[in-house]
Amino acid sequence: MKVYTKTGDKGETSLIGGVRVKKYDLRIEAYGTVDELNSFVGIIRDQEIKEEYYHQLIEIQDRLFTIGSILAAAPTSRMKLPELEEKDITFLEEAMDKMDEELEPMRSFVLPGGHTTVSHTHIARCVCRRAERNTIALAEEAEVSPLVIQYLNRLSDYLFVLSRKLTKDLNAKEIPWKPRM
Repeated sequence: MKVYTKTGDKGETSLIGGVRVKKYDLRIEAYGTVDELNSFVGIIRDQEIKEEYYHQLIEIQDRLFTIGSILAAAPTSRMKLPELEEKDITFLEEAMDKMDEELEPMRSFVLPGGHTTVSHTHIARCVCRRAERNTIALAEEAEVSPLVIQYLNRLSDYLFVLSRKLTKDLNAKEIPWKPRM
């Protein structure tokens, strides 16, 4: 089977279930951004990080593939797809709580950066927020599982906490934002 099909050469693509849509359709934007996020999570996973975070990120990438398939399905599709569950959100919350126990309380916003791994994590957080916005926009015109939106929201929080924890683990400097007044 060839990777290229030539069926998208005129600016359309197929959703799961066969419905054809324009490549700029909100559904395509939503799952395309989730795919982009998954790639950025892979970059973080490929850094020298604790094995615990590596395994968390593998789980997150699996969930992102699940979200991508949910978003890529036409509303009329009858195909059986993997599903998100409440425990997927709990997984993120528990991981954040554990990391947060070792962090100083936040007293201000922090400037992204300090180490390449931390910077990659902040980029993933920003892409996650965009995926969340795109998914919410899609939910305005089509049915989207509330768990998808909750997961993306919680994942951006997880990525922020992970960025702070990696800053600590890597002995990087966390620079507080001091607004000019």
